[in-house]
Amino acid sequence: MSSLPPFHRHTTFTLLFLFLIITSIGPVFADEQLLANLPADGIDFNSQVKPVLERRCVVCHGCYDAPCQLKLSSIEGLQRGASKEKVYDGTRISGAEPTRLGIDATSAAEWRKKEFFPVVSDTPGSPRENLEQSTLYKLLQLKQQHPQPGSGRLPKDFDLGLDRDQVCAKGDEFEKYARKHPLWGMPYAMPNLGDKEYTSLSQWVALGTPAPPPPAISATARQQITDWEAFLNGSDNKQKLVSRYLYEHLFQAHLHFSNSPAREFFRLVRSSTPPGKPVAEIPTLRPYDDPGKTPFFYRLRAYHASIVAKNHVVYELSPHKLARFNQLFLQPEYKVDTLPSYNPEITANPFDVYAAIPPVSRYRFLLDDARFFIEGFIKGPVCRGQIALNVIEDNFWVVFFSPDSDLVTLNPAFLKKVAPYLQIPSEDGNTFRMFGAWTKYWYLLTDYMNAKEKYFAQLPDQTLTQAMDFIWDGDDSNPNAALTVFRHFDSASVEHGLLGNYPETAWILDYPTFERIHYLLVAGFNVYGNVGHQLNTRLYMDFLRMEGEDHFLAFLPSKRRKQIRDSWYAGLRSNLQTHLDEPNEWLKVDKVSGYRTYDVQNELYKAIISHLGPDISTIDYINRCPTEPCQYPQDDKGTLAAERNLAHIAKITGADLTNVPDLSFLRVRQSDASKPDLAFTLILNKAYKNITSMFSGNDDNRRDIDNYTLTILKGLHGSYPNFFFDIELSDLAAFAKKYSAIHSEADHQDFVEQYGVRRTNPSFWLLADWFQDYYATSEPELSGLFDLNRYHNR
Repeated sequence: MSSLPPFHRHTTFTLLFLFLIITSIGPVFADEQLLANLPADGIDFNSQVKPVLERRCVVCHGCYDAPCQLKLSSIEGLQRGASKEKVYDGTRISGAEPTRLGIDATSAAEWRKKEFFPVVSDTPGSPRENLEQSTLYKLLQLKQQHPQPGSGRLPKDFDLGLDRDQVCAKGDEFEKYARKHPLWGMPYAMPNLGDKEYTSLSQWVALGTPAPPPPAISATARQQITDWEAFLNGSDNKQKLVSRYLYEHLFQAHLHFSNSPAREFFRLVRSSTPPGKPVAEIPTLRPYDDPGKTPFFYRLRAYHASIVAKNHVVYELSPHKLARFNQLFLQPEYKVDTLPSYNPEITANPFDVYAAIPPVSRYRFLLDDARFFIEGFIKGPVCRGQIALNVIEDNFWVVFFSPDSDLVTLNPAFLKKVAPYLQIPSEDGNTFRMFGAWTKYWYLLTDYMNAKEKYFAQLPDQTLTQAMDFIWDGDDSNPNAALTVFRHFDSASVEHGLLGNYPETAWILDYPTFERIHYLLVAGFNVYGNVGHQLNTRLYMDFLRMEGEDHFLAFLPSKRRKQIRDSWYAGLRSNLQTHLDEPNEWLKVDKVSGYRTYDVQNELYKAIISHLGPDISTIDYINRCPTEPCQYPQDDKGTLAAERNLAHIAKITGADLTNVPDLSFLRVRQSDASKPDLAFTLILNKAYKNITSMFSGNDDNRRDIDNYTLTILKGLHGSYPNFFFDIELSDLAAFAKKYSAIHSEADHQDFVEQYGVRRTNPSFWLLADWFQDYYATSEPELSGLFDLNRYHNR
């Protein structure tokens, strides 16, 4: 500027000074506008505020892994505020203090003692004071002042890693935060709120964040609550033992009553108050922990928080279900002379605690709603599932042994004998014993497997058709008999039916395996536990996974069995053999004959599909059409055209899939306005040479890229979409052709540029809302808000 004439230099500096003044007073002017235009009759929370909170805030702040533990799915979460402590920490030496909203503290004052700090004023004052004291408002305002780019990829300044360092600024730290990270306003790394949305939230904060009381419980639910609480609080020992068993399996559920409003849910809790009184939940880390010396009651507590998909695990209660529980648990003749204690040495072992209840009753209870119980660990309330999910494949099928077959694992005498071998690591709590604990449980499992092996050797020979009688067929009508699991890195989803192409592995679960999965990863898992608890849980789940897979392998010819098993995890079992002696005699024993091809695994898959029938196994026209050429059903022309084009993409395998996201949502717009647009989910199934963290090393080193596959499903599946695509039906053929031509990261970037919706796209929120509306309409009870924390910066 020194080269400019003095007049121009003066003018330039004056303009710059005026610009700085205008810029600096911008926020004040905006505040004044907000304050001057506060609605005289207030803000309607349900129509003006809640939709914005849910669709723009809860989508990243709705679970344990919400940044800074700021959980905005309820007014209580907003009032609790934020914390600098992480819930997910796989390296901590000591267990963390639990911070479960609504359980471990019940007021803002109690949360302040636990070092949560406010994001809105704890003591609302004038509208101006409310804004000045609100970090939430300042973050919204920061985004308005410094909007992110409107196209392309976000700058590298945005850290979107799953385990990124969180900057949780308290009120007096905000100015430093804003200077250092001016682009980190809220919504973080997402497009700005619309003007109306911003105004509604800001004025709501200015008015002191008023919210109406939760809605009253429906009349339908009230009557059923009365019936269920009467049932669960029966006075005799038999009923008390059954109620304890039910509670330990349903404590994590979002319970829904038949014929009640679709979005009305409850939780089963232990309360110090009896039915008819306000619920006073007894906080324990695990459902089998001692509730204390004073009497307690099983109660149904309304769940009013916004529903997020990642922890929405629904269990239906009804008069029919109540009759079913009576049939399973109370009608059979058995005695309960004394109730088991809550001694920590036995409570984690359900085979000891519930020995009096017939095993077949317990197994049928699990089978009736098998998807719910598998979702317990696959989806579950912990939100981030590395502990369980690092030791499962990206895609596998789950079927079950029939409760009507003569299985020794349903024999009460056998289970009583082997119960000591079925201990699980959660009994040890936050232990520092790692390899020692691992080998302890392995040797116990070895004794159990040896006992099962003796039974297996005595079974009569079966043809493949006869052997199918051992597989539960859902009693011809229950879709829970066949499940497909899709893993999406650290989250997963469970679907009814055998979906996708034939997977690399499958599980066949019996009662002891199914029950231990629940007690290990749902009832017994402590998300606040230390590294020892988390590692031992992971290792034991590795054993349970192998147990389910070995059940599947037992149906195959012995000469192919070991070869197939070793091919699944080339580096896993050989490493295990170095440390542990696994019973292998069963690998040499043939029990099932009649295979006609060398590809015995797919032959077994086909036999299972035929045994279950199309209504339960599900015909998958996109990924595994039963006929060639494929005879598609008589869907409308748009759906038919979409499925045929997407079937080409579903055939892509191997290295060409290394650049695509784990989970993508696709909207296909129909040209005929009278027909609804279509939605599909594109799921990447990564393959691994082994999937145990003890020996695997770097994740990239254990991937088996040549065996990557892709599954495409109608509708929306999964909880954490990584990317959105939005295309016209007329462009779908070109979309499929270009998708099939992705061979590099550059190709993928070109594809995204043409068809993708980046975080910077001004239409991002409109499309996110469309997907959310589609999900809510198609699944009124099962849907929840998708989480956008894992959305890629592509």
